Amino acid sequence: MRIALRFKDDVAILSLSGKFVAGSDGPFLRQKVQDLLDAGTRKLLFNFGEVPYIDSTGLGFLAGSRETAQQAGARIVLAGINEHVKKILDGVQLTQFFELAENEASAMAKLSETASSSPPAATPGATPKASKSRKHSVSPPSE
Repeated sequence: MRIALRFKDDVAILSLSGKFVAGSDGPFLRQKVQDLLDAGTRKLLFNFGEVPYIDSTGLGFLAGSRETAQQAGARIVLAGINEHVKKILDGVQLTQFFELAENEASAMAKLSETASSSPPAATPGATPKASKSRKHSVSPPSE
């Protein structure tokens, strides 16, 4: 799996590509999310547009990231999930815990909405850091 990280205003966008399967991807991404939250990021967008498949490692990452983000008062929106990945999320009843968006643009719009439109489990009222425009390209450690 490849991960590209960039910022648009106060949103961290993690664009994922490739199969999200067992290996170093889950722990690497979990640490990346923790680092972003520790730095004050409160809006995360995971773009799944180029992820054809997800296994239990990916599901565990999503569940753990949601929990970590919720505790930090942050929001996560999943964008571009294909029908196969959505079926897997539905099958383990994870879909209900995430905001889903058809694409990155609609995910950005959701993250721009007021905290009152957050899912009930989200913690409203977090103040994002000042707008920044940065780009990073990261890859998990080589296997």
